[in-house]
Amino acid sequence: MEENTKKIRSTVIIPNYNGIKYMENCLRSLAGEPAHVIVVDNGSTDGSRELVREKFPETELLCLDRNYGFCKAVNCGIDRSRTTYVILLNNDTEVETGFVAALERALDEDGLVFSGAAQMRNLRQTELIDDAGDYYCALGWAFARGRDKPAAGYQKGCRIFSSCGGAAIFRRSVLKRLGGLDENHFAYLEDIDLGYRARIHGYVNIYVPQAVVYHAGSGASGSRYNKFKVDLTSKNSVYLIYKNMPLSQILLNLPLLSAGFAVKTLFFLRKGLGADYVRGLCKGFRLCVSAEGRRHRVSFQRKNLRHYIVIQLELWRNICYRFL
Repeated sequence: MEENTKKIRSTVIIPNYNGIKYMENCLRSLAGEPAHVIVVDNGSTDGSRELVREKFPETELLCLDRNYGFCKAVNCGIDRSRTTYVILLNNDTEVETGFVAALERALDEDGLVFSGAAQMRNLRQTELIDDAGDYYCALGWAFARGRDKPAAGYQKGCRIFSSCGGAAIFRRSVLKRLGGLDENHFAYLEDIDLGYRARIHGYVNIYVPQAVVYHAGSGASGSRYNKFKVDLTSKNSVYLIYKNMPLSQILLNLPLLSAGFAVKTLFFLRKGLGADYVRGLCKGFRLCVSAEGRRHRVSFQRKNLRHYIVIQLELWRNICYRFL
């Protein structure tokens, strides 16, 4: 490991939980990429960890005793890494050749860039975008830029709110300084939170269309909307606001946030998941008032006031982007 890090500048971290359906293709696509690869297994029982040992002995396998969630798995991988950059990659992905080099070049060009989001395409409909960077808006909604739109329209790099943790590169030194992923999320919106925290400190996140990856989508949870995902996402959406917005900013956005949560409640009621959504909101409020939630809240510092203003203007602007 120490010898490799002298030549290799990136560590690819792949969290896995019962992902045998996708793992082999994911790791085969990384063959030849100039990076150290760590698979962090969350107590899988489907044979996926055995597959990694047997077919990909060059891949480092870190086995946890149970499913601790996406965030803890990633943090364990970050702690094991020693490279300048870390690349987070979902197990239900396949990368194009040159993926790692394209991401590294993007961060090499500007020291203020914290993360670079890859061009994620739909694995089943490869001409369509799955994610071209993430946005967050004053309605309290996070959304994938370009989702289900033709990839031809997303071939230029740009600044984004945050990078999707499914396929993105991060500057390891800043990632460690920020404390890594917040394990209170378990999974979902942890990447928005991470990008938000970096933005508060003046860093930027960018979209890197030259790094192409194909994503199956919802490989672990099973579908775009399900009880597990809705419960966690709604909990984390409340926590995300409490954690990153000073009280004055919460009050400023409260009318829009209230409208956003009301619309989401109606949306999930129609899908038969309204109770799960509301239950998750309640969990989020309980987390915010808990000692654990308060401990992770980002302290307001006057030196970051300009960054808060820039972020707020973007939160308003991104409402329009959500409906374009």
